Amino acid sequence: MSRRTRRQILREIALAALSAPIPLQSAQHVHRAAAEVKKKTSGVYKPRLFTPLEWAALRRLAGLIIPADEVSKGALEAGAPEFIDLLCSNNEELAAIYTGGLAWLDRQMENRHGTVFAEAKPEHQTSMLDLIAYRKNMSPDLGPGIRFFEWARRMVVDAFYTSPIGIKDVGYTGNKGQPTFHVPAAAIDYALKRSGLE
Repeated sequence: MSRRTRRQILREIALAALSAPIPLQSAQHVHRAAAEVKKKTSGVYKPRLFTPLEWAALRRLAGLIIPADEVSKGALEAGAPEFIDLLCSNNEELAAIYTGGLAWLDRQMENRHGTVFAEAKPEHQTSMLDLIAYRKNMSPDLGPGIRFFEWARRMVVDAFYTSPIGIKDVGYTGNKGQPTFHVPAAAIDYALKRSGLE
């Protein structure tokens, strides 16, 4: 039985991303691969698929989807753009979704504000995302952007919450033995409110 190459593993993970959320173990493999690429290039990740303009747009998009806040770092620090680039560079269908979606975003921004997404004013970027973040805004004009944003949002969230930063953000400490089991009061209150037994 032959060993699978890293490229084969990344391709399999990218194929899985087309159908469902990425399993934690697979996602962590992608994060490790991105870290290795960064390490080999003096700590600066060089995109494998995206042009510099697409890369800037993807980074800005990820930063807007999950920004850093007072509690946690954001999608940029968690490596979401690198995660997406590695997967897209190993899957033509996923690459087409992202390059086409980023091109659509740039055309829309140029038509509305005279500049590409990455170089637009922050308020113009967020107003565009407000349009494509909701299916209720579906129209022939916005449809491709709405479908692209669904992909982008899902993969940024997958990348964030499977990274060490995202795992820490949700407070997951792993399977550890505990001397006693305590159900948090907030969980009990929530369950009672949902059950109607209050």
